[in-house]
Parts: sequence; structure tokens; C-alpha cells
Amino acid sequence: MTDVKNAALTAAVVLLAVLMLATLVRAVLGPRFTDRIVAVNMINTMAVAGIAILSVRLGEAFLVDVALVYALLSFLTVTVMARMVLIRHWRKEKCAKAALEELEEKEAAEHGE
Repeated sequence: MTDVKNAALTAAVVLLAVLMLATLVRAVLGPRFTDRIVAVNMINTMAVAGIAILSVRLGEAFLVDVALVYALLSFLTVTVMARMVLIRHWRKEKCAKAALEELEEKEAAEHGE
């Protein structure tokens, strides 16, 4: 029974590794920055799952602690990256408003002459 269990856990880790590679391709080719953030988050989630599976497979309880710390760091990374997206969006919006106001001032000055 242990051989079947070990084989299943090994197969699960291999499947996660293949899925992580596919997600990495999506992260590189993603058309938008937000797609890349979601792909990186998925890779991190699969890595946490892989570490947890390896913890069971190897019988090492400390790997669960490693998985928890990795999950917390992953959450922090995605939060910071999302904040960067919001700041970038805000800056683009601010620049667009400034350019529109400048254009309106030029048109007003031309029509006023």
C-alpha cells in the first residue's frame, strides 16, 4: 500500500511541475501585466502544494512550515505587485488628465485670439 501511496504522491508532484511550466509560459507570454500577476500567483500556489505533498512523501514535518512561510511570502508579493498596478494606473490617469487640460487651454487660447 505504501508503494501505491508513494507513486501517487510522486505523480502528483510531477504533474504540478508540468503545470508550473505551462503557467510559466503563460506568465511570459501574457498580454497584460495583470495576467502575469495571476500566473505568478498560480505558480506560487502550486509550489506550496508541491512542498506540502513532498512533506507527506518524505515524512518531514518541517516542510509544512516551509510551505506556510512560502505561502505568506507569495501573498505579500502579489499584494505588492497589485499595488504597483494600481499606482501605475493612477499615474497614467493623472497624466492623461493633465494632457487633456493642456489641450483644452491651447484650444481656448486659439479661439480667444
